[in-house]
Amino acid sequence: MNTFPLKSLSDNPKSAIQNRKWLGLSVMAVVLAVCGAVAQAQQEAIRKIGWLGISPASQSGGFELTRRELRALGYVEGKNIAFEYRSAEEKLDRLPDLADALVRLKVDVLLTAGTSEALALKNATRTIPIVFHAVTDPVAAGLVESLARPGGNITGLTDMAAVLAGKRLELLKEAIPKLSRVAVLWNPQDAGSAQQWKESQAAARELGLQLHSMGVSSAGQFESAFNEAAKARSDALAVVAQS
Repeated sequence: MNTFPLKSLSDNPKSAIQNRKWLGLSVMAVVLAVCGAVAQAQQEAIRKIGWLGISPASQSGGFELTRRELRALGYVEGKNIAFEYRSAEEKLDRLPDLADALVRLKVDVLLTAGTSEALALKNATRTIPIVFHAVTDPVAAGLVESLARPGGNITGLTDMAAVLAGKRLELLKEAIPKLSRVAVLWNPQDAGSAQQWKESQAAARELGLQLHSMGVSSAGQFESAFNEAAKARSDALAVVAQS
């Protein structure tokens, strides 16, 4: 697979439109490079695109964006491309089996969003090209060798969420000068979320903040997690994105 340097997405809300543009164009560029221009004698050949998601396809903005961009480029489902979507239904422990299932289908390229999904795909294949679009820190996660030269069969985009975790705490401290205790809501089962929690702890030490871990991996744990945060006399809440 020809690899591309990874693109970093800005965390600035003003750049949201630009981020979506980069996400769509970058993913499409890699998909087209992988699938290749269909030879004139094979214009009706159907290329299979596998997508691994934590949530159902109907809830995946990245999946819908990919379909829309492909249609704009003349790639029509049922005519020259076919999607194979597998959802973990919010159960991260299902990802390895779903990744293996997609590989067995012999898809031409594998697309996904975050760190946990990308790791599952990497463990499932070293030959089928993999493209991700919202991984927190692909180098620290062991997905790629470097941002400039990803290597292997994986490339994509990073949202740099782990790097920015400390900045969010710094902004909280600036907004509330007397802030001392912060509750951090994160998902222990999600690799990207865990990276952000780790970075938050390092930043908190430098800022003189005490962090209260709100590790939540299912909806049923929210109430008790917030009750514990209140008992810990947390003054603010920082929410870690799952990526």
